[in-house]
Amino acid sequence: MDTPTDEASARAIQDQLRTRVVLDETGPPPGTGLVTGVDVAYDDERNVVAAAAVVLDAATLAVVEEATAVGEVTFPYVPGLLAFREIPTVLAALEKLGSGPGLVVCDGYGQAHPRRFGLASHLGVLTGLPVIGVAKNPFTFTYAQPGLLRGDSSPLLADGGEEVGRALRTQRSVKPVYVSVGHRVGLDNACAHTLHLSPGYRLPETTRRADALCRQALREATATAPTT
Repeated sequence: MDTPTDEASARAIQDQLRTRVVLDETGPPPGTGLVTGVDVAYDDERNVVAAAAVVLDAATLAVVEEATAVGEVTFPYVPGLLAFREIPTVLAALEKLGSGPGLVVCDGYGQAHPRRFGLASHLGVLTGLPVIGVAKNPFTFTYAQPGLLRGDSSPLLADGGEEVGRALRTQRSVKPVYVSVGHRVGLDNACAHTLHLSPGYRLPETTRRADALCRQALREATATAPTT
C-alpha cells in the first residue's frame, strides 16, 4: 500500500486506485462459504491502532478463526481519508489468517464516499477480495427513512441523485445501517448479506465480533504502553 505524505497525495492515490474497483460482479451468495468482519480501535494519546479480523462460517455464523494486529497511526484524521489510518493494520490482521477470508465486511463505506472510494473499496482493490461496507452512521449522502420492518430500505443518494448505497433496516423499528458496495459485490447482494449476518441485532455479527476483538487487542497493547 502506498503511504501518502499529506492530504493531496492521499486523494491522488484514491483517484488512481478507484479506477480498479470492480462493480459488475454479484459476489458470493449469502450463507455460503466464509465471511470475515474487520474493524479497528484507536488510542489517540498513544498513537496506537488495533485491527481485528474475525472469520465466520457464513451458514451458521460460528467463529472459524480470529486474528489481530497492532500498529502505529501514521496519518491524521481527515474525513474521507480514514482508509490511510486503518488499512495497513487491517491488512496485517488479514495476513495472519490461515483460512481464506471469503467475503469481507467493513465497518465503513465503499461507493458511498465523496470520491467513490471508501474503506471497503480501498481494501477490496488492495486484496482482490469481495468487500462490502456496513456503516453505523450516515456520511455524505441524503436518504429517506426506510420503512420500519426488517429488510426495508431506501437509497443513499449522492449529489445529482446517484444511488451509492442503501439505508437498510436490519431489525424492526431499529435505526438503519448504511450499506454500500466496496469491490466485486452487487448492492442487492450486499444488502442480502447484511440481513443474513444480522439475525438478532442491528449490526452484523461480523462487525459485532470484530469490534469486540479489536477493542480487546487495543486494551492489551496499551496496558503498559507509555503515553506519547
